[in-house]
Amino acid sequence: MFETVVQHNTNRKSRHTREPCIEEVRKPWGRFIRYTLNEPTTVKILEVNPGALLSLQSHMMRDELWIPLEGEAVAELEGKAYKLRELQPLFIPRGAKHRLKAYSTKVRILEISFGHFDEEDIVRFADEYGRA
Repeated sequence: MFETVVQHNTNRKSRHTREPCIEEVRKPWGRFIRYTLNEPTTVKILEVNPGALLSLQSHMMRDELWIPLEGEAVAELEGKAYKLRELQPLFIPRGAKHRLKAYSTKVRILEISFGHFDEEDIVRFADEYGRA
């Protein structure tokens, strides 16, 4: 067989919107992983400096999917800690309090936002940079 399709679930249920269906397709040359299909999204790469901590925040108009690309980090989601591993997605439903902490190396995260994206759609609960 030349192509194998494997569907992944991020094991997080959103009460607000449909969780993305992540699909891995194995090819003779390797694989690709599709995170969205025919959906309006905003895509960013977050680069977090070693030892840095993002604000504890939530969004009312968007869900986020974080896919770690490199580096060691821990995500806090609704008070629980999740060690992020390369290419293991974490789904963050809108309204959920979340943050990211980098360890001793730079961290790169692919962030896919679902819904209306606006940098003003951030409610900060705690912030090391005085923005809360």
